[in-house]
Amino acid sequence: MTKLRVGRAVTPEGTIEEAVIEIADGRVVAITPGGGTGDSWAVPGFVDTHCHGAVGVSFGDPDPAANLRAIEYHRSQGTTTLFASTVTEPIEKLEAQCRVLRGIVESGELDGIHLEGPFLSEARRGAHDPGLLRDPEPELVERLISAGGPALRMITLAVERDGGETATRRFTRAGVKVAFGHSDADEHVTAASIGWGACIATHLFSAMRSIHHREPGPVPVLLTDDRVMCELICDGIHHRPVIARMAIDAAGTDRICLVTDAMGATGQGDGRYLLGELEVEVRDGTARLVTADGTPGSIAGSTLTMARAFSFVVGRVGLSIPEAARIAATTPARWHGLKEVGTLEAGKRADICVVDDAGELQQVWRRGERIR
Repeated sequence: MTKLRVGRAVTPEGTIEEAVIEIADGRVVAITPGGGTGDSWAVPGFVDTHCHGAVGVSFGDPDPAANLRAIEYHRSQGTTTLFASTVTEPIEKLEAQCRVLRGIVESGELDGIHLEGPFLSEARRGAHDPGLLRDPEPELVERLISAGGPALRMITLAVERDGGETATRRFTRAGVKVAFGHSDADEHVTAASIGWGACIATHLFSAMRSIHHREPGPVPVLLTDDRVMCELICDGIHHRPVIARMAIDAAGTDRICLVTDAMGATGQGDGRYLLGELEVEVRDGTARLVTADGTPGSIAGSTLTMARAFSFVVGRVGLSIPEAARIAATTPARWHGLKEVGTLEAGKRADICVVDDAGELQQVWRRGERIR
């Protein structure tokens, strides 16, 4: 039996003061008040469902060991539950990437696969290769469902593309969450797609129409429909803190989740990297596509970690530690049906992050073992 003593523990029943978390066989046995100490907070291990890699590795690399290096880096930053995200590639390459990642999911080192592309809008492609974007033809949809199997948990889709409704319904029937994203749809098509089964907004605000008071676009629909969870990349680059605050106030912490959208440069520093088939330059932590004329290109993912996202929403957006824990762990776990994680309570996996009053990460526990 291991006993973790903290100043406070965030649980579904509320915050337990001077908490002792008892751990055995990789699970929480009990959380009791009165025996803990210090100013630290225990919160559920972070759940990142949109992440492309780290330490020079893009998820889907043919070498399983390379993928594990990226996973281990994100674990050290508090991400105890992780989906591996791919970018737009030829279908054959995506199938091969799914096979590699599926094996890692089956081994228990990953928790799912997220396909970001290739069924995206040219007009809102961001850092995706326009020459590889496709309509979601039924044959291609079936190939990806087959390649990913039960490990395929989510796909980002431009719902307005030819075949978008049929593809959304088919992925949903297969148990794959459809995320509205990299889409040029207006508010009417957005609303219709939620009826087809789209239930997540990929990096809200980015790669979609902006809000205008006479042309509202998708954002108000996504924020106000209870069937949709909205991703936020809280790095201070993708949007300002006041925008994050507005989104959280509009949707509530039960429908907002933090994601990193981290790419292979994460944990590496500035320099040039590849994101799929495209070259990216990272300067001062911001990743942008390299353009032919040398001008700054589109933002290309991020170099964010969940540890930094958590401290950002506490220190810059103004959330309490329990509120931050909800959007960093509880809400994404619930939305994706990850029943073993997302809350601190008896019987759940002992996946725990310990943070200070400012939300800065101090310790990481995964399945009852301290890894930081």
